[in-house]
Amino acid sequence: MALLLAVVVVILGLLLWEIYICEGAHLGPGAVIRLYDLAAGRYDRIKQFDPEWEARFVGEPIANAIQNLDDALVLDAGAGTGRVARALLPLAGGDLRLVCLEPSRGMLTRGRGFAPQARWVRGRADPLPFAEGSFDVVVSLELIEFTPRPRETLRELVRVLRPGGSLLVTNRIGREARWILGRTVPRQAFPAVLQSLGLRDVILYPWQVEYDLAWAWKP
Repeated sequence: MALLLAVVVVILGLLLWEIYICEGAHLGPGAVIRLYDLAAGRYDRIKQFDPEWEARFVGEPIANAIQNLDDALVLDAGAGTGRVARALLPLAGGDLRLVCLEPSRGMLTRGRGFAPQARWVRGRADPLPFAEGSFDVVVSLELIEFTPRPRETLRELVRVLRPGGSLLVTNRIGREARWILGRTVPRQAFPAVLQSLGLRDVILYPWQVEYDLAWAWKP
């Protein structure tokens, strides 16, 4: 009886770890998407987004990256409820074209409601449903560690970025990152990962407790 109870406790502990820490990453893309469907209505409240913070650290840097481009085309891969769109669109000129890619139907529905002026596409980042060199800027926040092959996801983000374009991507570095087994990269190693994909001028800086932000340029 004691052994059975111990087994049950271990199983429940593993499930809690997988759901709350790993967000279903090791259960496959379908599980991750279903969890985000369930959480869509509470997602912004869970994340406690600060509009001023988002505008400063997400919206303004992207707007600066495209300010000299006519008819700029930006991709937000894993757009969620429109975090990037809400931070960027009020700052960008009318020529901006923003594509928001999101696999969760629930998250996409909420995001489209917040930012209907963006083009919303339901799909995954692995692989991306876009041609090579399509975008001037590619953004992906809090996504890659929840995909089956994070480095292949990064490779896809680079593939759809045009030469001369910029990538903005997060790297999970908080104390829980090590427990998302096989899906995270130590802070000090992340620039080398991006450089191995052909990117240059990598700039890495702290963003949140759990994440760094990385900018990189595709020559």
